[in-house]
Amino acid sequence: MPRRFLLLLLYLPAISLTYAQSYDLLIKNGRVIDGTGNPWMYADVAIQNGRIVQIGTLSSTDAKRTIDATGLVVAPGFIDVHAHVEGSLEAQPGAPNFIYDGVTTVITGNCGGSSANLRSYFDTLRLMGTSVNVASLIGHNSVRLQVMKLAFRDPTTREQAAMDSLVAQAMQDGAVGLSTGLIYTPGTYARTPEVVNLAKVVARYGGVYASHIRNEGEQVKQAIEEAIQIGREARLPVEISHFKVASKPLWGKSTETVDLVESARREGLDVTVDQYPYTASSTSLESILPSWVLADGDSAVLLRFHNPVTRAKIRTEMLASLKRNLRKDYAYAVVASYKPDTTFNGLAISQINQKLGRPNTPDTEADLIMDLMERASLKRVQMVYHTMSETDVETILRYPNTLIASDAGVAAFGSGMPHPRAYGTNARVLGRYVRERHIIPLEEAIRRMTSLPAQRFRLTDRGLLRSGYAADIVVFDEKTIADRATYEQPHAYTTGIVWVLVNGTPVIDNSTHTGQRPGQLLMGPGYVTKNR
Repeated sequence: MPRRFLLLLLYLPAISLTYAQSYDLLIKNGRVIDGTGNPWMYADVAIQNGRIVQIGTLSSTDAKRTIDATGLVVAPGFIDVHAHVEGSLEAQPGAPNFIYDGVTTVITGNCGGSSANLRSYFDTLRLMGTSVNVASLIGHNSVRLQVMKLAFRDPTTREQAAMDSLVAQAMQDGAVGLSTGLIYTPGTYARTPEVVNLAKVVARYGGVYASHIRNEGEQVKQAIEEAIQIGREARLPVEISHFKVASKPLWGKSTETVDLVESARREGLDVTVDQYPYTASSTSLESILPSWVLADGDSAVLLRFHNPVTRAKIRTEMLASLKRNLRKDYAYAVVASYKPDTTFNGLAISQINQKLGRPNTPDTEADLIMDLMERASLKRVQMVYHTMSETDVETILRYPNTLIASDAGVAAFGSGMPHPRAYGTNARVLGRYVRERHIIPLEEAIRRMTSLPAQRFRLTDRGLLRSGYAADIVVFDEKTIADRATYEQPHAYTTGIVWVLVNGTPVIDNSTHTGQRPGQLLMGPGYVTKNR
């Protein structure tokens, strides 16, 4: 027999086995939005071993299980680039508020706060399993606290080197970049050169600089320029977190803040922003205080509260800030979670002041803020601040380089009065701003939630429906998807999302959480496997 026929016979079994191989899962008849921003198309998506293996017109006879997506949109799983899941994910590894909102990957460690030991943190998550994929930044505040405590000064040469070393180790352990929270202690005490030095370390490992900038209100433009400067000097990409204009006198100026970012891009600097689609923010009660008040630890703070002269100075600065922001009182500041007295949850500072029978003046409200902090033993008091305008939210959302993010942790259903963004961020974009208000097209919204975040944080096999990519997929009804969480009733899951797959495993199956934990740890480009 000729040699060529013998060779052909040798290969025939392999060819036959390839065609006989069954898909683990096949999504049929859906309108596929691939994450690139391209128009939707009708196609089937085949999944094998947690990966997308084929997209096209496929036979359901080749699949172990088939999902009929007729009338539904099939898209990459949403990537939430600004989350805070430390602690809450360990308590609820199913991450239901994220999963029900279509999120398959979260990037945590934002605003300067991360696990101080990422290797240990990743090991914990790996052992217990999670429903979502997790990547993490290394937080500047966490690093500075470890080296300098709450010192209100520049680092010494030795302290800077120690921080540099901690950041380098975190990048080798898998961090995707460095985050700062320059309104929080101790990050607020750091000047720009300190952050530049740390960002240069991150740049060596291919990481990103993500910043909760130094001011989002009166000095927002200067704060944006500082973030851009850090990227320019350290030569690394910049992500400006929860981009906003949180000062009433500056409402409408988002066109100017967006232009600052676009001007940097025209200069050749890789700068993007992220946003949650709400007119209220959420952070701690202490953010109302002048930053100097919080220096040097709890005992020093309490001494300042108790010293009549210093307390008067604190009050004066608080009221001056209130006046500059065109506010008469603290009615804009609403308690989300106050453990010493849960009846305060959902009430504004002004309402609590009245409830306690205090004089109805801003001076008394400023004193109440200090009293509430002292009663809580200076532990974090979570707040919701109504400080933004809808016009600015929409202007920022229209900007093509705006990513979507929740700025949330894993919510404990029914506990406190958290910001509704914890439950409905992505659905709110798709329901309110795409379907109802037509601010951006559906395909563009999906791009902002998928491929753009994956590109920003260098998640090289996520964010697109493409053969060979991880099968992180969301299937939803564009006609009914909606956020149900409100400020008054925040504990409500998104509706309209029918299926969520994480690495090919259904975590939402016919609108119900399966309890599966197929999430993976997504390591940054500097990850060194020999550390394991």
